[in-house]
Amino acid sequence: MTDATSIPSSTTVLIVGAGPSGLAAALSLLHRGFKDFVIVDAVEQGENTSRALVIHAATLETLDTIDCAEEIVANGTKSRSMQIGNRSSKLVSTDLSSLDKHTRHPYALVIPQNITEYILHEKLKGYGAKVHRPCKVASLKRNENDVNLTDVTLEDGKTITAKYVIGADGARSVVRRMAGISFTDPKTGEEGDRVNNLTQMILADIVYEGGDISGLGFSGTMSPASFFLSMPMPKSFNELLAKDGHEVEGQIYRIGAGVPLADGEIPHSPSKEYLQNLVDRFGPIVLSSDASVNPNSTSIRIKEVIWSTRFRTHSAIADKVFTRLGGDELQEAAENSTTKHGGVILLVGDAAHIHAPAGGQGMNLGIRDGVFLGDALIKHINATASQPPSADAEYILREFAEERHQRALEVIAFTKNLLSLMGTKDEKISWLFPVSATTVRDWVLWLGGKLGFVQARMAWSISGLGRR
Repeated sequence: MTDATSIPSSTTVLIVGAGPSGLAAALSLLHRGFKDFVIVDAVEQGENTSRALVIHAATLETLDTIDCAEEIVANGTKSRSMQIGNRSSKLVSTDLSSLDKHTRHPYALVIPQNITEYILHEKLKGYGAKVHRPCKVASLKRNENDVNLTDVTLEDGKTITAKYVIGADGARSVVRRMAGISFTDPKTGEEGDRVNNLTQMILADIVYEGGDISGLGFSGTMSPASFFLSMPMPKSFNELLAKDGHEVEGQIYRIGAGVPLADGEIPHSPSKEYLQNLVDRFGPIVLSSDASVNPNSTSIRIKEVIWSTRFRTHSAIADKVFTRLGGDELQEAAENSTTKHGGVILLVGDAAHIHAPAGGQGMNLGIRDGVFLGDALIKHINATASQPPSADAEYILREFAEERHQRALEVIAFTKNLLSLMGTKDEKISWLFPVSATTVRDWVLWLGGKLGFVQARMAWSISGLGRR
């Protein structure tokens, strides 16, 4: 816990939120030699759950630019492929070897979010900076003496005055709400998004017992009613849990599954028995504890649940990720105004955009937001250091905002398409073509897996290299 008196009463940049995107923004500023910032977070200590689990090539390259990728890579597991099939057989194996000619990170790095955050936080401490906790924002208002500054008041009454406020405080962002920025779902069609088998889902970290599944790698299992994900976690996760006093023996696996709406609402923190039922119904047959389904002499069952959660898949995006408190920078720029009123408000990560976890894109996009924002901020700070804000200086932040907004829209569209593919409902396509949609999907995936250019396209899309 941080003594409130140790927090500066004024700063150039205030970062609200110390998750991956907020830490990335702070490290981006530090890498460029800028230290006049304060970073606060509402919780007393960082999350100790795994949450997001994959870092892709585009994000690792971005972290390379601020010297933060090397240790993250060392603590993760490099995955070059993902097996996708039905419950009994493989249909396609995604091959990332085509990325070799595009990046020095031709793989998906499996690493729990809490390890990523721990490494980034240690890097921050190495610069002599710290996160002030617990500091929850209560209000934002213009400074009475300088309308281009923002007074940020915390729940304990402490006020921090800043020229720039970065909202990196998650999907329920207080900064976004207090800045009056809307947060809505960008519909991909006139009738909105179709309900699919992945409308509600579970994620869990578990340990199995009862059989040898050492050959079970990064895999996805499709069935008529769900999609089941399984991947082994790196040993560094066991080590981090041990540091927190939770010794776990054996290989930890991340599992995820869609839960049919007909099953009713998923319980809070799904139990071992609930998760086992999903494994038996939707996982690969080798994992089923039902002897009639899996005739293995030794039944495989969930031994321990380390963490579990439920969620409904949905998407939303802020209508702007750059504004001035109480003003509209876009309108002012259009009027060629040389005076920009209001402190700068910027959004990154989940405060700016959320979407389904399909393809593991969320944390990746947020980290890239944070790193690129650091670069844009330094340019804007330098451009306004010796003169009042100008239209040219304002363009620096507008350009950043427009580019990140576009990247978020692209990722949202990508994840929605991927979610629709994985969660295809078992329905007949039409009375003229009496074949189920899931059968056609499986055929298409099987055929696509045989074609090199399709494999390369899949790898490129997942890597994020085309939409950094």
